[in-house]
Formats: sequence, C-alpha cells, structure tokens
Amino acid sequence: MALRLLQHRAPDGTRSVVLADNDAAHVVPDVASIRDLAARAIADGTSLADAARSCGTGAAVDLSAELAAGNFIAPIDHEDPAHLMLAGTGLTHLGSAEGRDKMHRDAAAAAHQTDSMRMFLEGLEGGKPADGVIGQQPEWFYKGDGSQLVGPTDALEMPVFAQDGGEEPELAGIYLIGADGTPFRLGFALANEFSDHVTERHNYLWLAHSKLRKASLGAELLIDEVPTDLHGTSRIVRDGKVLWEKPFLSGEDNMSHTLSNLEHHHFKYALFRRPGDVHVHFFGTATLSFSDGVRTQEGDVFEIEAAPFALPLRNPLTRAAGTDAPVAVKVL
Repeated sequence: MALRLLQHRAPDGTRSVVLADNDAAHVVPDVASIRDLAARAIADGTSLADAARSCGTGAAVDLSAELAAGNFIAPIDHEDPAHLMLAGTGLTHLGSAEGRDKMHRDAAAAAHQTDSMRMFLEGLEGGKPADGVIGQQPEWFYKGDGSQLVGPTDALEMPVFAQDGGEEPELAGIYLIGADGTPFRLGFALANEFSDHVTERHNYLWLAHSKLRKASLGAELLIDEVPTDLHGTSRIVRDGKVLWEKPFLSGEDNMSHTLSNLEHHHFKYALFRRPGDVHVHFFGTATLSFSDGVRTQEGDVFEIEAAPFALPLRNPLTRAAGTDAPVAVKVL
C-alpha cells in the first residue's frame, strides 16, 4: 500500500495529521494540518514524505475505526476558505465523450459532431504532447472555494434549486502555491466531483451552472506515487441496497491528456499562482450513473473506492432547506 497522509479531527476539535504506510498508521507529532506540513517541506526544500517522517512517530491509528467514527476530514483545507479553489477539467478520459455526447447530441444534427465530441477528439490528438511542449487545452470549469469542500463521510448537499445531484468518481490533484508563485503538487485524493447533470443536459452552455456544487475528497492524500492506471468502483446505495454499481478507470493510461498538460493549462494563469493558496483540481471521469438513466434522490449514498487508497469515499445526498425564491438585491 502506498504512502498516504490524512487529517484527523478529534471530537473535541483537536486536529492532527496521520501518516499511513502500508497497513500501519500513526500520528505525525506536532503537526496540525497537511498544509502546514507542506509549507514546512517547501521551506526546507524536502519532500512531503520526508517532512512527515522527520517529525517522528506518534500514537498508532486504526484508520477504519476513525473513518467510521467520522473523525477524518478532507485531506486539505485552508483556515480562510476563500484561499482554497476547486476547479476541474472534463472530457479528459478515454470514453468520456460518449456520456457527454449522449447528453448533447440533441443540440446538433446527427450528421455533425457536437462541440463536446470535437473537444474530446482535439484532446485525444494533442493532449499528450512531448516533454517541454504545450498540448491542447482542455475543457475547464470552476466549482467554488473551500466552503464547497466536504470530507469523506459528510453529506453532499445539493442546492434547493438543483434539478439533480449526480456523482462523478475521479482523482483530484492537491496543490499549494509557494512563496515565489510556484505550484507544488502535494499528492492525489479520491474524489466525488458531484454535478447537476439534468441542468447540463438542458443546454451544455449551462455546464458552469451545473458545476457550482459541493465536492468531496477521500480521507487519504497519496503522496509517494502517481497512479497511472487506477481501477475503482462507483456505486449508489439506496435504502441499504446497491441501486447501481460500475467500475471506473483513471490515471494517465486511461486519459486523453497528461496530468502535466492539464496542470499547465490551469496554472498558466497568474491568478492561480498566488502564494499561499490551495488548489484542488478534479481530473475528470468517464463513468456516470446518469448516463445509465439513474436519477438520484435524497438519502442515496455515493460510495467510491479504488486502490491504492485503503479507505472508501462515502457521502449521503441531501438537499438544502428552504424555497427557491428570487434573491432580492437592495439598491444603495
């Protein structure tokens, strides 16, 4: 099992960082957050793994028991949520155009390629350039700030006006911007990017609206390897029974873009290289229950699991309280 970092929050609010190596896990002494540990590693010019090991070995941790108790939070956060950005790229996986094209083909004559299919094919042709070469830019979207990020067992709440709350099982890259504006990739987390596919299906230009939703991260930050061929399972549980289940693939071997190309086209904007900021970037998926005709409902539970992550990502679906009334803007 790979090396992973987790963020633990005790019932009294005390925070700590846990280092998991194979089946063993222990507290990293005197470290309250992965962001703090990463900042220390950047300042010392060392790796995140070495920074964690240099702190010594604290108490042993039972990962499964602590997850079941709800004591693990997302493996990255920021004390000021405005300085944590959620964004992502779509149409990045082999096969991902099929589901999107199925949603959009009514918008164009059958004899013509949809914009989604054109973008997918352009990525397939130019998304994996040679080293040192800038490749085709992908579809990009904004999801929100740190207030939209939830942990591995928390509810994914859709807005009162949402038409759908659908899972998107994928990998997310976690980044911290250094003092000189350099983006540092801390590692990878299992993610549920969570979108409103009914809204998107109505008109693909509403993609931006469909993506402004919560998102969840698995408890573990994978820090010592880049998963090139990740095999996982995504399922929906309703009333204690599996409603839908399907395998999903991720990692560069199953993508039409390299991770470095996707990273370049995000961080090429100076706006996204502000020192001290945290970025969570979702790399996309090709597997959606919505593409199989599933309509989720409140109370459903999304479950996502994939090695080398040891712990599953499990989030119930809820809807925000209130009524969908017009927002009144006051004139000063």
